[in-house]
Amino acid sequence: MDYRYVTRRVITLLLTVVFVILLTFSAFRLVPGNPALAILGTEATPEQVEALQAKLGADLPLSEQLARWLKGVAVLDFGESLRFATPVLDLIGGRIPVTLSLALMSLAMTVVVSIPLGIAAARARGKAADLIVSIGTQLGLAVPSFWSGIVLILLFGLTLKWVSVSRFVPWSENPWLAFKSLLLPAVAVAIPQIAIVVRYLRTTMLEQLGLDYVRTAYSKGLTEFTIHYKHVLKNALIPVITVVGMNFGEILAGSLVIEQVFTLPGAGRLLVTAIANRDYPLIQGMVVMIAFAVISINFLVDLSYRWLDPKIRLK
Repeated sequence: MDYRYVTRRVITLLLTVVFVILLTFSAFRLVPGNPALAILGTEATPEQVEALQAKLGADLPLSEQLARWLKGVAVLDFGESLRFATPVLDLIGGRIPVTLSLALMSLAMTVVVSIPLGIAAARARGKAADLIVSIGTQLGLAVPSFWSGIVLILLFGLTLKWVSVSRFVPWSENPWLAFKSLLLPAVAVAIPQIAIVVRYLRTTMLEQLGLDYVRTAYSKGLTEFTIHYKHVLKNALIPVITVVGMNFGEILAGSLVIEQVFTLPGAGRLLVTAIANRDYPLIQGMVVMIAFAVISINFLVDLSYRWLDPKIRLK
């Protein structure tokens, strides 16, 4: 393992996290207006506004607010929710496992389904199978996730009754029922991502199949299976992994939306509640945690390049 490369990526990750933390602070502190008045409304008394300003720390100089914010974030203390009167970290800790489970299931589905379909479409270029995959990916890109979710509920939940869409079962209570609770939402989130990755993998596979090393491999008598899956696929996956890593943010955002459709008790519903109630401490904490999750996935994607492409190890 190249520890210098890993160290550089860790430093980049930390700097990015610090930038997100500062950006979050600035977005909520430097916007014109009184946050306490925005939360309480115009009918609040001056005493109520002053009390809430003191609770938020909005009456302190900006430098002190920044110091308090950085100190709190360093120990994962985002303050107390105004709506629930509970520490923000406790609220997020109870909801984020649902959202991350949904996002990771969607990501796994995207990888497992899109790679075989992308390979099949590339190998069947111009044939019926390629046309069918192309039409399917067009539909996957055209249909919004929330609409796919509604259709899946009507078909598999209410008509066929294969899965229950009435409530979420925690993993600690029953892992199988928890998986079934997240299955349809994960499919709804994964559909557009599968379409993107399939089209991208098909293109990169076709580019690789036209290169000289493939013709050389055929001339050496290697089987088609070995050429496609050991050489071509490995090279084609390098840019595809970049796309998957970049799409994780979209998968996470899609999970937040789908939670409303399936009434899942995840971070998405909590974020909507926080925004509706102008719960600034809770919104800030969730923004930082979600951003950290996306940054961490991109960090893992960067590390995966070192395993997939030997040439990168020499740089």
